[in-house]
Amino acid sequence: MPTPAQNEPPEVHELREAAESFGIDAERYDRTRPTYPAALIERIAATAPGPDVLDVGSGTGIAARQLRAAGCRVLGVEPDARMAELARRTGTETEVATIETWDPAGRTFDAVVAGQAWHWVDAHAGAVKAAQALRPGGGLLAVFWNVAETPPEANTAFAEAYRRAVPELPLDRGTQSALAAYEPMFAKAAEGIRAAAGSFTAPQEWRYTWEHTYTRDAWLDQLPTGGVFTRLPRPTLDALLAEVAAVIDGLGGHLPVSYTTVAVTAVRA
Repeated sequence: MPTPAQNEPPEVHELREAAESFGIDAERYDRTRPTYPAALIERIAATAPGPDVLDVGSGTGIAARQLRAAGCRVLGVEPDARMAELARRTGTETEVATIETWDPAGRTFDAVVAGQAWHWVDAHAGAVKAAQALRPGGGLLAVFWNVAETPPEANTAFAEAYRRAVPELPLDRGTQSALAAYEPMFAKAAEGIRAAAGSFTAPQEWRYTWEHTYTRDAWLDQLPTGGVFTRLPRPTLDALLAEVAAVIDGLGGHLPVSYTTVAVTAVRA
């Protein structure tokens, strides 16, 4: 008989097939995923004691390019070789590895960051590795997420569209906001930092709000880059996109999205 532990669902970071599926269409990911608020990037650059940044789960280099534009020198660590290759083509030096297995080889950094990626990392092991890679006495750890909130009327219609097109996927969060759904990720990141044997100061949150209105085609272009959609068979994905397109057409052809960008930060003790 299975033990209770065997019946427990896996942690998000253990879902490696999902975590390493984004490179299926790396060009689309790079083209459609939103960047991060300039105020966040500037604060990271200003708070770190120097310009050397390690970008964990760096993907195609979206955050890295912003940090480089702010004057930082960035090394990416990315488990998906396809994403890493695109990042290199756009100017970000990138090594292929998970952060848990990556070898700093004696290198140290002024900041360790992760954009839209830390939930794919073992929060405690990641914090321990970040502490090893950061320069003591001021090195900054900043892990952050863009959280998209679509209008309530769109959420209801999208949930119905998802049920029709992909009934096997649990895509309906009911009345829970997107930000509330992300809160456990922020808490887990902070918990991992606290558990890293006193390596960091107490974690803090930085929050930024902003808005963007998508055309129907722009939203449909981005949708397949979401982690629950990257591995859908093409006919299923096409059916889903058709359902979502009809919803947005019913809303006038545009989708206003409110974003909250949340960073969980701490300083190397």
